[in-house]
Amino acid sequence: MEIINKVAQSGIITIDLEELYPEGERVLLDIKDQLFQGLILKEKDFREFIKNENWSRYTGKYVAVTCSADAIVPTWAYMLLAIQLEPFAKKAVFGNLETLETILYNEVLNKLNINDYKDARIVIKGCSKLPVPIAAFVEATRLLTPVAKSIMYGEPCSTVPLYKKAK
Repeated sequence: MEIINKVAQSGIITIDLEELYPEGERVLLDIKDQLFQGLILKEKDFREFIKNENWSRYTGKYVAVTCSADAIVPTWAYMLLAIQLEPFAKKAVFGNLETLETILYNEVLNKLNINDYKDARIVIKGCSKLPVPIAAFVEATRLLTPVAKSIMYGEPCSTVPLYKKAK
């Protein structure tokens, strides 16, 4: 008796967001330690930090820039950090590490040729070892819904139906 793989014959396309994971180290640059008494940023002191920091240590890294303290930080401070990081970091964003992952995934997903999935039956794979943010699943679904025949979540052998194009 021949064993037939019905999943393989189904024509379902599996999208594994983990395979789209941008390689590279993620780093959080928290400026809370640059605050005067943990409350405010002094321009003179901050510019001294900017001048003395070893920015090359961010070479090739993805950097999330934030201030975890509940403090008054002027916008220009983050802009100065972006200027310093630009020659070294693969990418610098404002926010925490989750924000960084979301932005990285949005960039990757927006480069996909969505027309490759026209009228396709799609499973967006659910389990991953890498930190794929929920926002990436939402963005993938948003991008694919206008072109897909159907969208499911999970594994091809056990899926949760999410969307089916009206006939």
